[in-house]
Amino acid sequence: MEDIGFLKVSGVSGLLALAFMAYLARYTLSKPQGNATMERLSLEIQKGARAFLRREYRYVFTFVVIIFALFAGVGMYDESLGLSWKTGAAFVAGAFASALAGFLGMNIATRANSRTAAAAESGGVEKALDVAVSGGAVMGMGVVGIALLGLISVYWFFDGDAQIVSGYAMGASLVALFARSGGGIFTKGADMGADLVGKVEAGIPEDDPRNPAVIADNVGDNVGDVAGLGADLLESFVESIIASLMVASLIYATMENAPEFVVAFPFWVASIGIVASIVGVMYVKIFASSNPQGALMMGTYISAALSIAGVFSYSWWQGAAFTLDGANYTQWGPAIACVIGIGSGVIIGFASEYFTSSKYKPVQKLAERCQTGPAICVTDGTAVGMQSTLVTVVLAIAVMAAYHFAGVYGVSIAALGMLATTGMVVAVDSYGPIADNAGGIAEMAHLDPKVREITDNLDSVGNTTAAIGKGFAIGSAAFAAIGLLSAFMLAAGLTGAETALSEPNILAGVLIGAMMPFFFSSLLFRAVGSCADTMIQEVRRQFAEIPGLREGKEGVFPDSTKCVDIATQGAIKGMMFPGLLAIVFPVIIGFSMGAAGLAGMLVGAIATGVMLGIQTANSGGAMDNAKKYIEEGHFGGKNSEAHHAAVVGDTVGDPLKDTVGPSINILIKLMCVISLVLAPLFV
Repeated sequence: MEDIGFLKVSGVSGLLALAFMAYLARYTLSKPQGNATMERLSLEIQKGARAFLRREYRYVFTFVVIIFALFAGVGMYDESLGLSWKTGAAFVAGAFASALAGFLGMNIATRANSRTAAAAESGGVEKALDVAVSGGAVMGMGVVGIALLGLISVYWFFDGDAQIVSGYAMGASLVALFARSGGGIFTKGADMGADLVGKVEAGIPEDDPRNPAVIADNVGDNVGDVAGLGADLLESFVESIIASLMVASLIYATMENAPEFVVAFPFWVASIGIVASIVGVMYVKIFASSNPQGALMMGTYISAALSIAGVFSYSWWQGAAFTLDGANYTQWGPAIACVIGIGSGVIIGFASEYFTSSKYKPVQKLAERCQTGPAICVTDGTAVGMQSTLVTVVLAIAVMAAYHFAGVYGVSIAALGMLATTGMVVAVDSYGPIADNAGGIAEMAHLDPKVREITDNLDSVGNTTAAIGKGFAIGSAAFAAIGLLSAFMLAAGLTGAETALSEPNILAGVLIGAMMPFFFSSLLFRAVGSCADTMIQEVRRQFAEIPGLREGKEGVFPDSTKCVDIATQGAIKGMMFPGLLAIVFPVIIGFSMGAAGLAGMLVGAIATGVMLGIQTANSGGAMDNAKKYIEEGHFGGKNSEAHHAAVVGDTVGDPLKDTVGPSINILIKLMCVISLVLAPLFV
């Protein structure tokens, strides 16, 4: 590209995101941590989170080095394949960007927890929300700033070669899969151990300092829902841009005098989204009130509205018509596709809120059914999640509409539109674990019960915003995966999709792909169960063998470090095989069944993965908030039969919403981007 003005604009917006991140980090760390006990508990959580990330990244980057060497080896063997050390370098850059964003975001989140509790104690809901959102926004702005700066660096260094640049997305996806699955196994293994032995068997409150697994549970909230979420949406953000660039490269290859607009547009959308997210975060900080959910949702809507206005303004200023696959599209096509993505994201967010918030009938009815027992709770909770898959009709309509206005390019742009405000979405989602940790610290430090009420209120809102965030992640995964699939089919020269039903390789690939999300999920479930089993035995042992622990004798403390180590080992062990499976499977299918069979496999995985992801995320969210709805005093309140049933239901739902659901959407994107990067090998 002769004119790289759009890269300069993106660079400035990326630097702006990092500058705002630095301001938020400094603002958060300037707040008081509370008393010595609160400071000590926060430090324990920080140490546990850092220890886990160090071990996880050590294993993950072993894979990164091996894959880089394979790329370099293929390039030395046959340069004509288009794979070389350059693709490997882009791959390493993507992996590093994802890991760096996760580490920085989690580092501040684990320091914001005691500060949020202290703010709740001294300033009430408004001050606590301000600190928690500021801490969460460090993750959000770090994700978009680091991702965009890394992408434009790779794009500039390799002269805009879309095939090489796609390696950046593959690196980000690899780290995201391990971060989400490993973090999910850690947090839910610890959570199940803490809940089942503490609340059900011992009859002690949640986050009671006598419970050895409580610190591990709080560590898990950060490594799973902050570092893991950040890596998840970072790779979605990057992949939606790269899928658009891959299609744009086809436009350049087939259209004389192709407009620079099609290459510049994704970068401008990302830049506009960063500015809109900054405004949204500042709105929440300035106008935080006694209604935290209203403030958070309004900030999200403001970000979305500003993004829409910015996208149309850019299309009016620099838009140009283009031709793709024989069809002509106007300058407004990409902007409309972008708005379709934003709109469908808002609808998915509404649907996630409806099916998981205690304000609405599904969760209220589920809480009522808990009076009958845990079996009915789990059955009805599963049904709520299944019913919520109706929202995929919106995705289907959005895909068709985006294609109508801008072809395959429009589908990729719709994914980017949904993720334009990633900074705001991650900020809102990451605030939840900070509020949850703050509640745990308030309980363990024996603060006034009113402080716990405030943090519980923030945490309940956080569960809903987390469900909305997962809805965005799954919806954008569907768009991004379809965009990557389309780019792969174009790169592999696959045509004549209407004959697919007569191709046995494609049909066989569809069946194999449809199986993958279920088999992958089973491995994660088993890993969580194994980790929780070991954790439960350890908590029982400490209650039995440490004199005075269960009774709460003064000066007697549990061995929390042992529980953190159990969760770490269980997560590392449990994430390795599922992660390896996601890497190897597309390669095996591609070589054994060809590009057509691999395309079929990706179609099958996308179809079942999106459904399973939505179902598991919303089932888990509904069961979690049903428990909290009962704890607010409904249907007998805490320690009632309904509450005991809801705790069991929540224990089942937690790995659904925090381990399986989030990991599936990364699985389908990782398989798609691996297929795209390796497409030259399968042609």
